[in-house]
Amino acid sequence: MSALTIILALIVILAVVVIGIYNSFVRKRNMVDNAWAQVDVQLQRRYDLIPNLVETVKGYMAHEQGTLDAVTQARAAVSDAKTPEARMAAENALSSTLKSLFAVAEQYPDLKASANFLNLQNELSATEDKISYMRQSFNDTVMMYNTAIQQFPGTLFAGLFGFQRRESYDADLGTDTAPTVGFGAPTPPASDASGDSAGL
Repeated sequence: MSALTIILALIVILAVVVIGIYNSFVRKRNMVDNAWAQVDVQLQRRYDLIPNLVETVKGYMAHEQGTLDAVTQARAAVSDAKTPEARMAAENALSSTLKSLFAVAEQYPDLKASANFLNLQNELSATEDKISYMRQSFNDTVMMYNTAIQQFPGTLFAGLFGFQRRESYDADLGTDTAPTVGFGAPTPPASDASGDSAGL
């Protein structure tokens, strides 16, 4: 076997390896994007529920305008976020303001007895549960992708091909679960076809 043949064979093998690494990166990056899209669906659902929640509590919480404004501003910040990382930070801030809103609602018996408020609370609780589940799935795919581009030999080609590290979606302390608000007698949990239930 001539030296030229050996060199050509090595070039072909190297090309196959590089193509395989590149395709693996693409698959994992697409998995990350798809996982984020699933998170985003639930975040959008929560975003859409908030105006109804604010309108519902306005009549009962006339002296809590600051709390209502904080929720509205946090929701606006979500809309203004331009990158996934900025969106994650804004969503965490929104979770925190919602927690404060439900804590203040404890002081208003009439509000706690409102059927509309209870329905919104259940919907938000179910949505928070789904966000938590989808966020974990997203973080798992991000970890696989980041590991692939940081391990050898992938790290040799990741920068060359433009594959960059992605950030996981870490909830701030106290925002990884829906706010817990007691309403006396337990309310039957809302459930959907996927088996999710609201247990705020």
